[in-house]
Amino acid sequence: QVQLVESGGGLVQAGGSLRLSCAASGRTFSSYSMGWFRQAPGKEREFVAAISRTASTTYYADSVKGRFTISRDNAKNTVYLEMSSLKPEDTAVYYCAASVKVVRTTSTWYDYWGQGTQVTVSS
Repeated sequence: QVQLVESGGGLVQAGGSLRLSCAASGRTFSSYSMGWFRQAPGKEREFVAAISRTASTTYYADSVKGRFTISRDNAKNTVYLEMSSLKPEDTAVYYCAASVKVVRTTSTWYDYWGQGTQVTVSS
């Protein structure tokens, strides 16, 4: 089992940047594929980005492609989401998730979830 703790959220103006981090417990972090999802008020949780165990494969939602970058540091048990050119529509609670299976973009594929971190982008 793995526990996930997100950090790095906050309030930022449109066009600004933030870096989210997700720290994982345990010594088998490198065996998990990782994903970031987000949920805005009144909306369903949606996929943002995902990365394979060795970081050889990444996926992005079309809405964030070219603006967000997912990465991981297996030595630090941490996955990151670098967000730039932020827009008000990026406002949401951002969750990281871990899967024991190969990397995918669907939320049901993931086994463990963090509590989320709020990102608010003002116009």
